[in-house]
Amino acid sequence: MKLKAPAGTTDTHMHFYDGASAAPGTPNPGTFTVPMYRELQKRLGLERVVVVQPNAYRDDNRVTLSAIKELGQNARGVAVVKPGTPAAELDRLTKAGIRAVRIMTLHGGMLGFDVMEQVVSQVHPFGWHAIVQLDGRELPKHEAQIKHLPGKFVIDHIGKFLEPVTPDSKEFRSLLNLVETGRCWVKLSAPYETSRTGGPKYEDVSRLARALVKKAPERMLWASNWPHPSVPKEQRPSDEDLLDLLLDWAPSEADRRKILVDNPAELYGF
Repeated sequence: MKLKAPAGTTDTHMHFYDGASAAPGTPNPGTFTVPMYRELQKRLGLERVVVVQPNAYRDDNRVTLSAIKELGQNARGVAVVKPGTPAAELDRLTKAGIRAVRIMTLHGGMLGFDVMEQVVSQVHPFGWHAIVQLDGRELPKHEAQIKHLPGKFVIDHIGKFLEPVTPDSKEFRSLLNLVETGRCWVKLSAPYETSRTGGPKYEDVSRLARALVKKAPERMLWASNWPHPSVPKEQRPSDEDLLDLLLDWAPSEADRRKILVDNPAELYGF
Protein backbone atom coordinates (compact mmCIF):
# COMPACT_ATOMS: atom_id res chain seq x y z
CA MET A 1 0.00 0.00 0.00
CA LYS A 2 1.37 3.39 -1.03
CA LEU A 3 -1.03 5.70 0.83
CA LYS A 4 -0.25 6.37 4.46
CA ALA A 5 -3.58 6.95 6.20
CA PRO A 6 -3.57 10.08 8.39
CA ALA A 7 -4.66 9.88 12.04
CA GLY A 8 -8.45 9.82 12.29
CA THR A 9 -8.98 8.13 8.90
CA THR A 10 -12.63 7.11 8.59
CA ASP A 11 -14.31 4.34 6.63
CA THR A 12 -17.81 5.71 5.98
CA HIS A 13 -19.52 2.62 4.53
CA MET A 14 -19.11 -1.05 5.46
CA HIS A 15 -21.31 -3.89 6.72
CA PHE A 16 -21.37 -6.68 9.29
CA TYR A 17 -23.06 -10.07 8.80
CA ASP A 18 -23.76 -12.74 11.38
CA GLY A 19 -24.16 -15.57 8.86
CA ALA A 20 -27.88 -15.88 9.67
CA SER A 21 -30.57 -16.01 7.00
CA ALA A 22 -30.95 -12.96 4.81
CA ALA A 23 -33.97 -11.40 3.12
CA PRO A 24 -34.64 -13.12 -0.24
CA GLY A 25 -32.70 -11.65 -3.16
CA THR A 26 -30.17 -9.79 -1.01
CA PRO A 27 -26.43 -10.49 -0.68
CA ASN A 28 -25.49 -12.64 2.32
CA PRO A 29 -21.72 -13.15 2.04
CA GLY A 30 -21.38 -15.21 5.25
CA THR A 31 -20.04 -14.23 8.66
CA PHE A 32 -18.13 -10.95 8.96
CA THR A 33 -17.42 -9.86 12.53
CA VAL A 34 -15.89 -6.97 14.46
CA PRO A 35 -12.59 -8.84 15.07
CA MET A 36 -12.32 -9.48 11.31
CA TYR A 37 -12.93 -5.80 10.59
CA ARG A 38 -10.38 -4.75 13.22
CA GLU A 39 -7.78 -6.68 11.19
CA LEU A 40 -8.67 -4.57 8.16
CA GLN A 41 -8.45 -1.38 10.24
CA LYS A 42 -4.98 -2.40 11.38
CA ARG A 43 -3.82 -3.19 7.84
CA LEU A 44 -5.08 0.07 6.32
CA GLY A 45 -4.64 2.43 9.26
CA LEU A 46 -8.37 3.11 9.71
CA GLU A 47 -9.48 4.55 13.06
CA ARG A 48 -13.15 5.49 12.71
CA VAL A 49 -16.03 3.73 11.01
CA VAL A 50 -19.64 4.19 9.92
CA VAL A 51 -21.46 0.84 9.98
CA VAL A 52 -24.23 0.64 7.36
CA GLN A 53 -27.26 -1.61 7.80
CA PRO A 54 -27.10 -4.36 5.13
CA ASN A 55 -30.09 -5.00 2.87
CA ALA A 56 -29.96 -8.60 4.13
CA TYR A 57 -31.56 -7.64 7.48
CA ARG A 58 -34.19 -5.16 6.24
CA ASP A 59 -35.14 -3.00 9.28
CA ASP A 60 -33.80 -5.43 11.90
CA ASN A 61 -30.81 -3.32 12.99
CA ARG A 62 -29.53 -5.64 15.72
CA VAL A 63 -26.34 -6.84 13.99
CA THR A 64 -25.38 -3.24 13.13
CA LEU A 65 -26.14 -1.93 16.65
CA SER A 66 -24.25 -4.77 18.31
CA ALA A 67 -21.17 -4.04 16.16
CA ILE A 68 -21.28 -0.30 16.93
CA LYS A 69 -21.40 -1.09 20.64
CA GLU A 70 -18.44 -3.48 20.35
CA LEU A 71 -16.40 -0.99 18.28
CA GLY A 72 -16.97 1.80 20.83
CA GLN A 73 -16.72 5.58 20.55
CA ASN A 74 -15.05 5.57 17.12
CA ALA A 75 -18.12 4.03 15.46
CA ARG A 76 -21.37 5.49 14.13
CA GLY A 77 -24.15 3.84 12.15
CA VAL A 78 -26.74 4.02 9.40
CA ALA A 79 -30.05 2.26 10.10
CA VAL A 80 -33.19 1.29 8.22
CA VAL A 81 -36.44 2.41 9.87
CA LYS A 82 -39.99 2.11 8.56
CA PRO A 83 -42.36 5.04 8.11
CA GLY A 84 -44.17 5.57 11.40
CA THR A 85 -41.31 4.36 13.62
CA PRO A 86 -42.04 5.80 17.10
CA ALA A 87 -39.96 8.75 18.32
CA ALA A 88 -38.87 6.71 21.35
CA GLU A 89 -37.28 4.12 19.05
CA LEU A 90 -35.54 6.81 16.99
CA ASP A 91 -34.21 8.29 20.23
CA ARG A 92 -32.92 4.86 21.31
CA LEU A 93 -31.17 4.38 17.95
CA THR A 94 -29.63 7.86 18.12
CA LYS A 95 -28.22 7.14 21.59
CA ALA A 96 -26.81 3.87 20.19
CA GLY A 97 -24.81 5.81 17.57
CA ILE A 98 -27.13 5.90 14.55
CA ARG A 99 -26.76 9.11 12.51
CA ALA A 100 -28.49 8.38 9.20
CA VAL A 101 -31.22 6.38 7.47
CA ARG A 102 -30.51 4.25 4.40
CA ILE A 103 -32.62 4.90 1.29
CA MET A 104 -31.82 2.09 -1.14
CA THR A 105 -33.76 2.16 -4.40
CA LEU A 106 -31.93 -0.69 -6.13
CA HIS A 107 -32.87 -4.39 -6.01
CA GLY A 108 -33.03 -5.68 -2.43
CA GLY A 109 -33.40 -2.25 -0.81
CA MET A 110 -36.22 -1.68 1.64
CA LEU A 111 -36.84 2.09 1.58
CA GLY A 112 -37.33 3.67 -1.86
CA PHE A 113 -38.26 7.07 -3.24
CA ASP A 114 -41.95 6.45 -2.46
CA VAL A 115 -41.31 6.71 1.30
CA MET A 116 -38.13 8.81 1.32
CA GLU A 117 -39.68 12.16 2.30
CA GLN A 118 -41.81 10.62 5.02
CA VAL A 119 -38.95 8.68 6.62
CA VAL A 120 -36.40 11.48 6.35
CA SER A 121 -38.81 14.03 7.86
CA GLN A 122 -39.22 11.64 10.84
CA VAL A 123 -35.49 11.19 11.46
CA HIS A 124 -34.36 14.75 10.68
CA PRO A 125 -35.32 16.12 14.16
CA PHE A 126 -32.94 13.54 15.67
CA GLY A 127 -30.02 14.96 13.67
CA TRP A 128 -29.96 12.14 11.12
CA HIS A 129 -29.30 12.56 7.43
CA ALA A 130 -30.23 10.39 4.44
CA ILE A 131 -27.87 8.00 2.63
CA VAL A 132 -29.24 7.52 -0.89
CA GLN A 133 -28.21 4.68 -3.19
CA LEU A 134 -29.66 4.57 -6.69
CA ASP A 135 -28.61 3.94 -10.27
CA GLY A 136 -27.05 7.34 -11.04
CA ARG A 137 -28.50 7.24 -14.53
CA GLU A 138 -31.85 7.99 -12.81
CA LEU A 139 -30.53 11.17 -11.15
CA PRO A 140 -32.09 13.65 -13.62
CA LYS A 141 -35.49 12.12 -12.81
CA HIS A 142 -35.02 12.26 -9.03
CA GLU A 143 -32.79 15.33 -8.60
CA ALA A 144 -35.61 17.69 -7.54
CA GLN A 145 -37.01 15.16 -5.05
CA ILE A 146 -33.59 14.60 -3.46
CA LYS A 147 -32.99 18.37 -3.28
CA HIS A 148 -36.21 18.73 -1.27
CA LEU A 149 -34.86 16.58 1.56
CA PRO A 150 -34.37 18.50 4.80
CA GLY A 151 -30.78 18.89 5.97
CA LYS A 152 -27.81 16.94 4.67
CA PHE A 153 -27.76 13.87 2.44
CA VAL A 154 -25.17 11.50 1.01
CA ILE A 155 -25.07 9.89 -2.44
CA ASP A 156 -23.43 6.45 -2.35
CA HIS A 157 -20.65 4.95 -4.44
CA ILE A 158 -19.63 7.82 -6.79
CA GLY A 159 -23.28 8.04 -7.90
CA LYS A 160 -23.35 4.31 -8.73
CA PHE A 161 -23.94 4.82 -12.45
CA LEU A 162 -24.68 1.18 -13.34
CA GLU A 163 -23.39 1.92 -16.83
CA PRO A 164 -20.58 4.45 -16.27
CA VAL A 165 -21.26 7.84 -17.86
CA THR A 166 -18.86 10.58 -18.95
CA PRO A 167 -18.12 13.64 -16.79
CA ASP A 168 -19.93 15.84 -19.34
CA SER A 169 -23.14 13.74 -19.38
CA LYS A 170 -26.48 15.09 -18.16
CA GLU A 171 -26.60 12.32 -15.56
CA PHE A 172 -23.29 13.35 -14.00
CA ARG A 173 -24.30 17.01 -14.26
CA SER A 174 -27.29 16.08 -12.10
CA LEU A 175 -24.96 14.73 -9.40
CA LEU A 176 -22.90 17.94 -9.55
CA ASN A 177 -26.13 19.95 -9.17
CA LEU A 178 -26.79 18.10 -5.91
CA VAL A 179 -23.22 18.75 -4.73
CA GLU A 180 -23.73 22.45 -5.49
CA THR A 181 -26.54 22.63 -2.91
CA GLY A 182 -23.82 22.56 -0.23
CA ARG A 183 -25.84 19.85 1.61
CA CYS A 184 -24.72 16.87 -0.45
CA TRP A 185 -21.82 14.55 0.33
CA VAL A 186 -20.62 11.83 -2.06
CA LYS A 187 -18.94 8.56 -1.10
CA LEU A 188 -15.86 7.74 -3.15
CA SER A 189 -16.31 3.99 -2.92
CA ALA A 190 -17.01 0.66 -4.63
CA PRO A 191 -15.84 1.51 -8.18
CA TYR A 192 -15.66 -2.24 -8.87
CA GLU A 193 -19.47 -2.50 -8.62
CA THR A 194 -20.07 -0.48 -11.79
CA SER A 195 -16.79 -0.24 -13.74
CA ARG A 196 -16.65 -1.74 -17.21
CA THR A 197 -12.92 -1.07 -17.69
CA GLY A 198 -12.07 -3.03 -14.51
CA GLY A 199 -9.45 -2.86 -11.79
CA PRO A 200 -7.15 -1.91 -10.36
CA LYS A 201 -7.59 1.53 -12.02
CA TYR A 202 -11.35 1.49 -12.85
CA GLU A 203 -10.68 4.34 -15.26
CA ASP A 204 -14.31 4.84 -16.37
CA VAL A 205 -15.41 5.39 -12.75
CA SER A 206 -12.16 7.05 -11.67
CA ARG A 207 -12.66 9.97 -14.05
CA LEU A 208 -15.96 10.70 -12.29
CA ALA A 209 -14.27 10.48 -8.87
CA ARG A 210 -11.54 12.91 -9.98
CA ALA A 211 -14.15 15.36 -11.27
CA LEU A 212 -16.05 15.21 -7.96
CA VAL A 213 -12.89 15.83 -5.90
CA LYS A 214 -11.99 18.75 -8.14
CA LYS A 215 -15.49 20.17 -7.69
CA ALA A 216 -15.89 19.86 -3.90
CA PRO A 217 -13.14 18.09 -1.94
CA GLU A 218 -14.75 19.39 1.26
CA ARG A 219 -17.80 17.17 0.69
CA MET A 220 -16.25 13.91 -0.45
CA LEU A 221 -16.04 10.83 1.80
CA TRP A 222 -14.09 7.58 1.41
CA ALA A 223 -15.38 4.08 2.13
CA SER A 224 -14.11 0.51 1.87
CA ASN A 225 -17.50 -1.15 1.26
CA TRP A 226 -16.04 -4.15 3.13
CA PRO A 227 -16.76 -7.07 2.90
CA HIS A 228 -17.77 -6.32 -0.73
CA PRO A 229 -21.03 -8.29 -0.44
CA SER A 230 -22.13 -7.83 -4.05
CA VAL A 231 -19.19 -9.69 -5.60
CA PRO A 232 -18.19 -13.38 -5.34
CA LYS A 233 -15.38 -14.15 -2.91
CA GLU A 234 -12.81 -14.83 -5.64
CA GLN A 235 -13.56 -11.48 -7.33
CA ARG A 236 -13.29 -9.28 -4.24
CA PRO A 237 -10.85 -6.42 -4.79
CA SER A 238 -7.79 -5.72 -2.66
CA ASP A 239 -8.70 -3.31 0.15
CA GLU A 240 -5.22 -1.79 -0.07
CA ASP A 241 -5.69 -1.08 -3.79
CA LEU A 242 -9.04 0.59 -3.12
CA LEU A 243 -7.52 2.97 -0.58
CA ASP A 244 -4.57 3.68 -2.90
CA LEU A 245 -7.03 4.88 -5.57
CA LEU A 246 -7.27 8.10 -3.53
CA LEU A 247 -3.72 8.96 -4.64
CA ASP A 248 -5.12 9.18 -8.18
CA TRP A 249 -8.52 10.66 -7.32
CA ALA A 250 -7.21 13.27 -4.85
CA PRO A 251 -3.55 13.99 -5.67
CA SER A 252 -3.39 16.77 -3.03
CA GLU A 253 -2.53 15.60 0.48
CA ALA A 254 -4.70 18.39 1.94
CA ASP A 255 -7.71 17.12 -0.06
CA ARG A 256 -7.07 13.55 1.07
CA ARG A 257 -7.03 14.69 4.69
CA LYS A 258 -10.42 16.35 4.16
CA ILE A 259 -11.85 13.22 2.53
CA LEU A 260 -10.45 10.75 5.06
CA VAL A 261 -10.61 12.73 8.31
CA ASP A 262 -12.25 16.17 8.35
CA ASN A 263 -15.38 15.63 6.23
CA PRO A 264 -16.57 12.47 8.03
CA ALA A 265 -15.78 14.08 11.41
CA GLU A 266 -18.06 16.98 10.49
CA LEU A 267 -20.87 14.79 9.13
CA TYR A 268 -20.83 12.08 11.80
CA GLY A 269 -19.73 14.03 14.85
CA PHE A 270 -16.44 12.29 15.56
